[in-house]
Amino acid sequence: MRFMVIVKASKSSEAGALPSQELIAEMGKFNEELVKAGVLLAAEGLQSSSKGARVKFVGEKRIVTDGPFAETKELVAGFWLWKCASLQVAIEWIKRCPQSYARR
Repeated sequence: MRFMVIVKASKSSEAGALPSQELIAEMGKFNEELVKAGVLLAAEGLQSSSKGARVKFVGEKRIVTDGPFAETKELVAGFWLWKCASLQVAIEWIKRCPQSYARR
């Protein structure tokens, strides 16, 4: 089964702030473990919402709103695409994610 793990945006990710070197190293190690286990299919960070747009479909109309968007709780900063035998296995992997990354 494939699972998408979504990384929520934060004020710092929207501002383009890079994580600490320590966190980058921790995440690199975690991603290497995912690769070695054959779990990681893709992992990407996304541009801040200031470089994006939303398209709303209203009947035949398309309404385009350019970023940035103020509500970071509604934004995605990145994602992982994993291949795991079950939801439980995916949950066990995400529990191993460095905690400081989840709070970023």
